[in-house]
Amino acid sequence: MRKEADYANIPKEKFEFYQREGDIHDKKLETKPVGYFRDAMRRFARNKSSVIAAVIIFFLILYALLVPVFGANDYTRAATDTTYLQYARLLPKWDLFAWAGWDGCSDATLSEADYLARTAIGVETGMNPVVEVYRAGYEKAGTGSNSLYYDVRLDSYVKNGMIYLTLTPAEYEAIQDWQLEHDIQVIYPAVDTKKFRIESQRSDANLWYECSPKGVPKLDKEGNFKPLYKTTGNDGDYYSRRIEGDDGSYKYATVAGTSTATSYRVRVFTYTYFQFRYGFEPSFVFGTNAYGQDIFTRLASGARFSLVFALCISAINMVIGAFYGAIEGYYGGATDITMERISDILYNVPFVVVVTLFKLHLANKVGAVPSLLFAFVMTGWIGMASTTRMQFYRYKNQEYILSARTLGAGNFRLMFKHIFPNALGTLITSAVLMIPGVIASESNMTYLGIVNLDSSTRTSIGSMLSAGRAMISSFPHIILFPALFISLLMISFNLFGNGLRDAFNPSLRGTED
Repeated sequence: MRKEADYANIPKEKFEFYQREGDIHDKKLETKPVGYFRDAMRRFARNKSSVIAAVIIFFLILYALLVPVFGANDYTRAATDTTYLQYARLLPKWDLFAWAGWDGCSDATLSEADYLARTAIGVETGMNPVVEVYRAGYEKAGTGSNSLYYDVRLDSYVKNGMIYLTLTPAEYEAIQDWQLEHDIQVIYPAVDTKKFRIESQRSDANLWYECSPKGVPKLDKEGNFKPLYKTTGNDGDYYSRRIEGDDGSYKYATVAGTSTATSYRVRVFTYTYFQFRYGFEPSFVFGTNAYGQDIFTRLASGARFSLVFALCISAINMVIGAFYGAIEGYYGGATDITMERISDILYNVPFVVVVTLFKLHLANKVGAVPSLLFAFVMTGWIGMASTTRMQFYRYKNQEYILSARTLGAGNFRLMFKHIFPNALGTLITSAVLMIPGVIASESNMTYLGIVNLDSSTRTSIGSMLSAGRAMISSFPHIILFPALFISLLMISFNLFGNGLRDAFNPSLRGTED
């Protein structure tokens, strides 16, 4: 306790005269009042991890919304194109990162016969699938044969080489005109298949040279391939570009049918035929899947479906759960007990059973997507209702609620004006966290084969994961990018949800770090 002597040492300038005249008023606030949501956003902005997660989610959603609209081209839209399988399982290729191995190529070990067959594609077209040879002409230990092997790097976009196509007269002329306009060879000379003794060799469009019944090329003394191009027959008056070394004697098509229904069987190079068909060179940032579909645009389309599907389920469950839980928590007693037992019964029904029953008995009537939505909504709102119920039990007996009831506030006003805002932060967090949960559940159901949402025009992230699991060892890129997307999405949503929970917590309003 201070002594009187201590006060005598206080400097005079510290004293201030009391204002005896006039009224004393509080000073006018110089700052604007901060509302609930503005204060919540300020606190959210201070959570750096949640802000970063929100930015990531924004770009993922932007990717899912814009790429299917602006990034789609004729190739991605032509879901029924019969040439799709020729471009299946192409590896990711991006010229910007070709130096890092993102060049559409892969390492392989080829037998001598396979190596020569790949080299023959390069000799004929000028685009060699073998872009690099690491080790040439060595014998494998323990194989018990004299075969030679080659360690090479193969270009997945070129290695398929040629295919046979049957064209109409209009298609035949269109390709010829395009060749002349762009000076690019698409149709290559027809082969005299009668000189092949094996039936499978006659249908192989890549065999244009003499070879043994096992497919081993027969080279001349200089080590060159011996061509078997057709020089006789009707080729439908071929007038377009010719390959180097052609003196005009090669025939580029085999004509069949009648004068009213003529068809042309031709050999086309898959790489340049892609350019003719779709207007650009084949190059896919994420590669293609087993059906030849572009994974980059396919993943965006699947992500858009999964996000919209999850948002709809989250919104529906939040509305149902909020009303159900509010009634339980506010009225309590017999009402609460009865409603809680109903939710307990529904909660204990296994979700897999619900999905299976809806698929078997409802999918044929309303479709796979609505039946899956009903399955998620049937039990998905229970967690939201339980959260709301606990919040109402927590706040309904607070002093400000009793004061509002004393002043005449009705039940509906007390529930949704005074109590419900206190539960809003928890509910929003639960709704946000439900989105990745729905996507994960849908992925699990698809992965197990219980649900199938995949089609030529529609897919989901879970469907893409399921489609890629069979090729995870040989073509891991098919499952890699959907897996990365869903992992990044879930981590970001969890961090984002945690930030929202803290931001909307009323007890933290106005606090500073």
